[in-house]
Parts: sequence; C-alpha cells; structure tokens
Amino acid sequence: MSRFLSDRFSDIEPYTPGEQPKNTNLVKLNTNESPFPPSERVIRALNAAEISRLNLYSDPETKEVIAAIAEVLNVKPDQIMMGNGSDEILAFAFQAFCDKEHPPCFADITYGFYPVFCRLFGLNPEIIPLKDDLTIDPADYCDKNKPIFIANPNAPTGLTLSICEIKNILDTNRDTIVLIDEAYVDFGGQSAIPLINEYDNLIVCRTFSKSRNLAGARLGFAVSNSSVIEDLNKMKFSFNPYNINRLSIIAGKESILDTEYFEECIIKIKENREYTVNELTKRGFSIPESKANFIFAKPCGITGTEFYKKLREKNILVRHFDTERIKDYVRITIGSYEQMQTLINATDEILGR
Repeated sequence: MSRFLSDRFSDIEPYTPGEQPKNTNLVKLNTNESPFPPSERVIRALNAAEISRLNLYSDPETKEVIAAIAEVLNVKPDQIMMGNGSDEILAFAFQAFCDKEHPPCFADITYGFYPVFCRLFGLNPEIIPLKDDLTIDPADYCDKNKPIFIANPNAPTGLTLSICEIKNILDTNRDTIVLIDEAYVDFGGQSAIPLINEYDNLIVCRTFSKSRNLAGARLGFAVSNSSVIEDLNKMKFSFNPYNINRLSIIAGKESILDTEYFEECIIKIKENREYTVNELTKRGFSIPESKANFIFAKPCGITGTEFYKKLREKNILVRHFDTERIKDYVRITIGSYEQMQTLINATDEILGR
C-alpha cells in the first residue's frame, strides 16, 4: 500500500476470487464456471465478427443483446440493463439505492462481494445470520425497510427460497429495493423475473458466466421496471458508458438465443450434480440440497481444510472458506462427468477406501 491511498480505503479487504491457475493439468472445480464451451452459434458469430471494427466503440445501449434477452424472457427492452458481469450490476445497485440513511442488509454467509461493496462505498450493512441448517429465514427480511440483497440460490450453500417466500419479502418492503441475485437460478431455482410487473421495488440480477458458458465474456444483466433500470443506467453512464465490448455483445446475443444448447448443458450439469451428491453421500458427506452448479460438502472423518489441501495435492481445485461457521465445508463446482469421477476417485484415496 502506498502513502497516497485515501484513508477511507486503508482497511478495505478486496474480494478474493477463486484461483485461476495456468496449469491446464488441474481439475478446476473452484470457481463455478461451466465445463462446456460456448455454443456453436456463439463461436460462428465471433469468427464472423467484424474484428477490424474493434477500433470503434461498442454500442453503449447494447441494443442487440437486450432485444434478444427481452425476447427469450418475455420482458420489455426498457426493463433490462447490461453490465460487465453481474458484479458490475451489483455495484451499481449498492451505489444507487444504499446510503447512510438506507443501509443494505444481507446474510452473513452469502456472496462475498456484498460486504466488499459496502466497505468500498462506506455503507454500514445489517448482517443477518443464516439459520443453523444454513438456510435463509425469510421472516428475517420482512419489514426491514432498507435495501435487501438475497442470492437465490445462495452462495456458497446452493439453497433456495421459494417464489412465495420472495413475494412475502417484497410485500413487506414495498418502499425499498429488494435485489434477488439469480446467478445460479437456471440450475434448479425459481426465477423472480415474472414478478417485476407486480413489484416496482424488485431487481433481478442475472449472469452469462454460469449457465450460458460465457464467464470469460464478462456479461450480466438486471431485469426490473423501467424507472429502476433508468436509475441503474444513470450509474452506468456516469461511470463507464461503453462497459460491454463488441465481442461480448455478439456472444451474449447468440448465447441467449441458442436455447437448445443451453438446455442440453443444464441437463448435463444436473445429472452430474446428482451423481456427485449420491457418491459423496455414500462416503458420509453432509450436503445441503443444492439448486446451483456447485455443491457445498462437509466431509466425514476429515476437516474441510484437510480435504481441500489433499485434493489440491492431487491436482484438483475446490473452494474452501475460513469463515468459522463453514470452515468444515468445501464448495465443489459441478464439472463434466469425467471430472466428477476423478474427484470421487481422489476422495476414495484420501479417505483410504
């Protein structure tokens, strides 16, 4: 840290992303990426893209990809706002709707960027503990009268709230924003997007990084009523009008329209998740019912830290968190069937089976 950094950032702890190794021999199950490549439609479109026009700025209104999303999700284009990954959408939401008089609230165990944004923007959030079984108690979020951020499915647990539970939270917080972060909803959760015309305080945040196989394209979007989208766009155009590059706009459009490939990949992930859960459960692991493209697994006869380290020795990367309540768990991304077999075989060696 240099002597020039503002004092207000001296104690900030940045978000720690999962390890991105250059060693391609590793089985990488630590960052919830898709094991499948982008669809052929995406690849063809990018190969045919006007690469020579990269000297020109991209469309700041991202009209093509917004039109495609609107078509697939049956919403209006003015109800959508694009971000450079869903993280940027979240940052804009914390900036736009939270301040000292309106501090946000979210779970103690959830997406790690929420508390980072609070420190970055000088917010004092209310942290709401998960229940002992790691579920969110929707009653804890009723009548809060402050901005609410809920990952659904939650990370890193993979557990979900129902639409009825989300509606109850919305009904009891009519005068404040409720953001539902649906990064993993395509893998088994229920989307709140159909509620946006009923609740003017709802924002749904989505990403192309997981189910759309485009983590490297850095593409996310928000769905809400047009006035809230206007607020978010005010943040965007005050910060970075050209936040989505030309190639990502093309990739996003083709990806969202290729519903057949999307559905094929989702089915495979679900099948591989079921296989992995069944095999680890046979070996004594405790695993909450995940509706995401990862599982949160507590090993039997070995600590989470030890299991993580021993898998790393066998060139398998998973994610481990030092937080006291969840230090005995590891988060395992669901990869290809072959990758999950490799994980199970390594687990047997570690457990001495």
